[in-house]
Amino acid sequence: MSARHSIFAAAIALSGCTTLEAQVAPAAEPLARWQRHSAASPQTVDHRAWGALLERYRVAGADGVARMRYAAVTPGDREALKQYVARLEAADVDALGRGEQFAYWVNLYNAATLRIVLDHYPVKSIRDISLGGGLFETGPWGAKVVAVKGERLSLDDIEHRILRPLWRDPRIHYVANCASIGCPDLPARPLTGATAEAMLEDAARAYINHPRGVSVRGGRIIASSIYRWYKEDYGGNERSVLAHLRRYAAPALAAQLAGASEIDRYDYDWRLNEAR
Repeated sequence: MSARHSIFAAAIALSGCTTLEAQVAPAAEPLARWQRHSAASPQTVDHRAWGALLERYRVAGADGVARMRYAAVTPGDREALKQYVARLEAADVDALGRGEQFAYWVNLYNAATLRIVLDHYPVKSIRDISLGGGLFETGPWGAKVVAVKGERLSLDDIEHRILRPLWRDPRIHYVANCASIGCPDLPARPLTGATAEAMLEDAARAYINHPRGVSVRGGRIIASSIYRWYKEDYGGNERSVLAHLRRYAAPALAAQLAGASEIDRYDYDWRLNEAR
């Protein structure tokens, strides 16, 4: 998720700041090309290769954070990942229904992100990977890394010009993974048109009820920086963000959030989500 990387040039120029406070979310502006779909289409996309990779290398930690065994990925599986991404690039996206398209774009985003990390591994953070996406860019999000039906796209394009503006669903942020500890977990299996809704609900609930999402310490609410970067997606203000958090909070957390009207601090852990 690229708001976790876009650097606000003026802030840097004035203060040299490279902290999260200098980061802002790109606007959700749709690419008209990708609004086409086939509403009644029964066509699906084969994501079995992606599922096999997740099953082999994604591990759930005792701390509730899912990580990837990057160092263990074999040359054969690296090639399988590249071939999977290539098949997605060649897919007839316009012939899919909206549900299948949503799953397609999320899986492509996550698979392309994994491919980028593996191509530059070992790294301590995905933000250490620079692919020349822009003057003030850190990380790989602004570079054109895939070509779908001949159109070159960046991870930014997929997230901010396709997923966010076309679906207008804040739960997107719980399934589009940026390979960082602070990010919601990489889904354990591929999304499909049939499973996406349930997976979005489960992912929202899991993240919000983990300290990475929100915690209350000494009466102070500490939330993931996702809710600051993408405040617009969650209603535009802290009250609407808190309403979203309460919707998915388990009873104990919901009781702590009851009556709150502001978030005291935002935080995010950029370390690579690597299983060692």
